[in-house]
Amino acid sequence: MSLAEHLTELRSRLLKCTIAVLVLGAASLVFARPIFGLLMKPVLEALPAGGRSLVYTSGIEEINVLMKVGLYCGLFLTTPVILWQIWGFVSPGLYPEERRYASPFVFLGSVAFIAGALFCYLAILPSMFQFLLNETDSTALGTQLDTAKLRTEDAMRFLRIGDAERAGQLAREVSTSLQATGESQLVNPEVVPSEAVEMSARLEGLGQLLDAAAEGFGAPARLVLRQAVEKRVVAVEAFGRQDFAAAATAMDEAASLLAGVAPTRTEELAGMWKLQKGLAAGHARHEALSWTRPMLTMNEQLSLVLVLILAFGVIFELPLVMALLGIVGVVQSKWLFRYQRHAFVVCIILAALLTPTGDVVNLSLMAGPMLMCYELGVLAVWMIERRRARNEASTSITPSP
Repeated sequence: MSLAEHLTELRSRLLKCTIAVLVLGAASLVFARPIFGLLMKPVLEALPAGGRSLVYTSGIEEINVLMKVGLYCGLFLTTPVILWQIWGFVSPGLYPEERRYASPFVFLGSVAFIAGALFCYLAILPSMFQFLLNETDSTALGTQLDTAKLRTEDAMRFLRIGDAERAGQLAREVSTSLQATGESQLVNPEVVPSEAVEMSARLEGLGQLLDAAAEGFGAPARLVLRQAVEKRVVAVEAFGRQDFAAAATAMDEAASLLAGVAPTRTEELAGMWKLQKGLAAGHARHEALSWTRPMLTMNEQLSLVLVLILAFGVIFELPLVMALLGIVGVVQSKWLFRYQRHAFVVCIILAALLTPTGDVVNLSLMAGPMLMCYELGVLAVWMIERRRARNEASTSITPSP
C-alpha cells in the first residue's frame, strides 16, 4: 500500500472509532447521573460527614458534567472497538500465524483497561482523597468529639429520669477519654483555640445540664435551679461584653448551685459540668484546627477522577502495546533491556506528574503498576522474538531427500 492508501485507511478506522464513541456515549447519557454519583463516591466519602456535597458555579455546569460523563463512558465502552481497529490497521504487516492473535489482543486489551480503571477507583482514589481532604489531627479530634457528644447525650437522659448516679458514671468515663486523647495527642501547639467559641459551647452545655436537672429532680429543685439560671443569664451578659473571665466565673457558680438540687449527688453533678467544659474545649480546638473547608465543584472533581481512571487504564495497556510493537518489529527486547534503568526513571517521573498528591503511598501505588506493566511488556517482547526466531529456524531447514 502507498502512503496515501495507509492514510486513507487510518482515516476510515478513526472515523469508525469516533462513531462508536458518539453512539455509545449518547446511550450512556440515560444513566449519566447515577454513573456520576458512582464516580464521585470516593470524593464524597472523604469529605466531612456534614458537608458531603459538590457545588456547581454556573447554571449549565451540571448539564456539561453529565454530558462529559456520557462522552467518557462512550470512550470507555468503545475500548474493544478501538483495539480491534488498531489491530486491523497493523495486521497487513504481520505474518499469517501472527494474525491469529487478533481476538486475544482485543480481549486481553479490554480486560487490562478495565483492570486498570478498577485499580484506580478502588485503590488509588479513596486513599488519595482522604489524604487531600482530611487533616489527620482535625479528623481524629472530630471523630472523638462526635463519640463523646453521643455519650454525653445518654448521660443527660439518665439525669432527666433522675438517675444521677448512672449519669455521673458516664460523665467520668467520657471525661477520662477526652483527657487521655485530647490533651496528649490531638492538640497542636501552633493552633490557638478561640476563647469565644469555647465560652459559647460552655453556655450551651450549661443550658443542657440545667434543663436535664429540672426534668430529673422536679418541683423541689425549682428554687435552686432558678438561681442557677439567673447566674447563666449573668454569664450570657458577660459573654456579650466579651468579658470571658466573668462569664466563666458565673457559669462555674451556676454549676456549683446544682449541688443544692441533690446534695447526695454533688460529685456526679460536678462531673457532668466538668464533662461539658471538656467538650467545649475540644470543640474550640476542633474549630481552630479546621479553619479551612473544602468546597469542591462538580466539573473539577469529575475531570480529576476521569483523567486518573483513563491514565491507569492506559498504563495497564502498556504490556499489550509493547507486545504489538514487538510483533511489528518497532522495538526489540535487547533495546528494552539496555534502557531499563532509564525507563524506571521515566515511570517514576510520570507517576509523580500524574499523582496530584505529594505522599509516598499514592506515588508508589501509581509507579508500582507502571513499572510492573513495563516489565511484563519487556517479557512479552522477548517471548515474541524467541517464538519468531524458532519459527524462522524451523522453516529454513530443508527436509532431507
